[in-house]
Amino acid sequence: MAIHEDIKKSIPDALRAHDEVKLRTLRSLTTAMTNEVVAKKRKPDEFLTDDEALAVLKRAANQRKDSIEQFEKASRMDLAEPEKAELAIISGYLPAQMSQEEIRGLVTTKAAELGVSTKAEANKLIGALMRDLKGKADGNDVKAVVDNLFSEQN
Repeated sequence: MAIHEDIKKSIPDALRAHDEVKLRTLRSLTTAMTNEVVAKKRKPDEFLTDDEALAVLKRAANQRKDSIEQFEKASRMDLAEPEKAELAIISGYLPAQMSQEEIRGLVTTKAAELGVSTKAEANKLIGALMRDLKGKADGNDVKAVVDNLFSEQN
């Protein structure tokens, strides 16, 4: 079943379970996905492809992460907790992300393949890695591993 369709069909289950956080999160995701469908000049009752739905999910997850970070900086744990709960639900629909250790092996292989050996060429390496790891690894993790690789060489 497609991700978009799966999320829409999970709403009645959340309603029956009286799970307010999950219901709120699923409704906001459905709204975001419907907005994406309309933005792509399609009918609102159509479903997104899995790639398009993943892009919406990643955007929603990043929004929650940013909110959590801002709330924690402002010592507003009362606002950060609901965001963390929503992020956990959204993460359940995202594919598992690679760990930094898994990324490290790919970075060294790709760096040798592209002949990248200096920090000045790091963006070229990051771009190539992100094309290969699309949806499998967080961009911030890839950047951290690449930066770490070049800082170790100096």
